[in-house]
Amino acid sequence: MYNRQTTLALGGLALGAALLSHGLRKRRAMDFNGRTVLITGGSRGLGLLIARELGRQGARVVLVARDSQALASAQEELTARGVDASTIVADISSADEASRIVNETVDRLGRLDVLVNNAGVIKVGPLEHMTVADFEEAMATHFWGPLHTMRAAVPHMQRTGGGRIVNISSIGGKIAVPHLVPYCASKFALTGVSTAFRSELVQHGILVTTVCPGLMRTGSPFNAWFKGRHRDEFAWFAVADSLPLISIDGRRAAAQIVDAARHGDAELVVSWPAKLAVLAASLAPGAVARMTGITNALLPGRAPDGEQSYSGWQSVSRWAPSILTRSSERSAAENNELPHAVSLEPSA
Repeated sequence: MYNRQTTLALGGLALGAALLSHGLRKRRAMDFNGRTVLITGGSRGLGLLIARELGRQGARVVLVARDSQALASAQEELTARGVDASTIVADISSADEASRIVNETVDRLGRLDVLVNNAGVIKVGPLEHMTVADFEEAMATHFWGPLHTMRAAVPHMQRTGGGRIVNISSIGGKIAVPHLVPYCASKFALTGVSTAFRSELVQHGILVTTVCPGLMRTGSPFNAWFKGRHRDEFAWFAVADSLPLISIDGRRAAAQIVDAARHGDAELVVSWPAKLAVLAASLAPGAVARMTGITNALLPGRAPDGEQSYSGWQSVSRWAPSILTRSSERSAAENNELPHAVSLEPSA
């Protein structure tokens, strides 16, 4: 009898907590219509998908990237969809540039309501081929860049009574992934600073959301960089990114991210495989570490002159592009990841 009453009481408490949490989440919801959103890395891939979704909901989007041509293409497409879109060419790894894009956005549109730190660089290959410069580049893009933009944006958001900050980290910011050591190191740093910023900014009505996606079909492997046996590295990465069972459609991922931003959620892990991996790492870290070690042993080894970096477009083979990577190819074409002139034919 006592056990039954205890179980019912605990169940009632859990249900009450869930209902309270749901109610508080609804109260936090932000209407994006007419809001000003600044998106770094917004010219292609996930950043462009997020811009489309926010634009669909009436937001005014400002896209930031280093490539002026890619930005122009993204702006043209968004404008054709009826989105109020503008662009700024900048490198957010510079503190001065980060301040400039924030100030320029406020000067143009009068305010800044949402900041999405999405700019990223992916470098894949064995640890032996990764240099200090690779770590510095990853940290500059994934840690220092978001830190600079957040520091610049917060005073503007405080003056207008609050806002949203969305930091796109990665499953690689919660679990170490073989052959992505600089990427993981920088994404772990971003996850940490993003989580810490939330606890201190919530008092100002600024809610920070840390997003940790797993594999997404956005077309990004073709613009990643590969070292060592670069064709083999690109092949496994592109194929994995294309498989429906372990990757998520980019549009679905963007919709989930925008919904998390709307409600000011603390964290979002995108895709069920990523959620399961995070759960496994928390419950059995030793077993997960052994599995990643086994995975590393199956990946391509080092190569002569392996320190040279090649883009995905420079690393095509009979495996990629192929029937196994068709979904990533389609995503690359849809999400502005496709260069103006590129051959998808295998090379020697």
